[in-house]
Amino acid sequence: MSSAARTRPAHSPGREATDRRKPARGTPYRSTHHPHDDAPDTAEAFRRLARLPEGSDKERLRQEIATDWLPMAHRLAARYRNRGESLDDLQQVAALGLVKAVCRYDPARGTAFESYAVPTIDGEIKRHFRDCMWSVHVPRRVQLLRARVRASRQELTQTAGGRAPSLAEIAEHAGLTEQEATDGLEALESFTSLSLDAQTQGPADVGPLSLGETLGAPDPAIDTVVDRETVKPQLCRLPEREREILYLRFFGGMTQSTIAEMLGISQMHVSRLISRSCSAIRDEIARDQAEDADRAA
Repeated sequence: MSSAARTRPAHSPGREATDRRKPARGTPYRSTHHPHDDAPDTAEAFRRLARLPEGSDKERLRQEIATDWLPMAHRLAARYRNRGESLDDLQQVAALGLVKAVCRYDPARGTAFESYAVPTIDGEIKRHFRDCMWSVHVPRRVQLLRARVRASRQELTQTAGGRAPSLAEIAEHAGLTEQEATDGLEALESFTSLSLDAQTQGPADVGPLSLGETLGAPDPAIDTVVDRETVKPQLCRLPEREREILYLRFFGGMTQSTIAEMLGISQMHVSRLISRSCSAIRDEIARDQAEDADRAA
């Protein structure tokens, strides 16, 4: 007996195990691992479901199939935990996607239900994040720009020694225009909103302020814009002297006596001219509004 035969047992357990795991040369290797090892066998149930007419029996069978596959939906939802949404809500969204998959699945196409259900559930979860998790509505195009800009900024920051990349660098790295990169950067701040009580940096002589304290107040002059635009055509049709008097009185803030002295007329005459001009403007506006109402009717 050779030395090799003496040192190696004829039946080595380790060698047998290795031979069982690896197929012979030329034989394709197929993994026995299943992504969802507890996946139920519902092929026959789906075939029965396809044959049933709409009604309570078909709805009951749909519910039974969805219940069997619910653990898989919950595992898909768990992939998105810690992203700003509670796991319970994510599981509800995943369950909704599962129900849609059960209702739309056609076993006649020969595709395994799991292959159809996983992208359906995953897409439902992603739509939930896209449509329901933003503080403000952002178009999908801008959301996609946000993802590309964020990834490019992170990569550039790591390679630039911590230096914040410029807008041009981000745009070039992401393959975008600078305007598209700007839209993506603005969208980075739109996913969540700040409270009005959040602290922000105020002027040096004031110190920190809440965000609510930095908001502007309504401009009272805005209320007069519509009125001014409404009377503008009628003012233009007044004689030049009446227009000048109204301008000095209501826009220049001058008193009737001052206007009378400037024009060389009496204060009483100035008062009559102002009253007559205002009445003429009011009458003309009322007439125009009545004509508009008649045309609309």
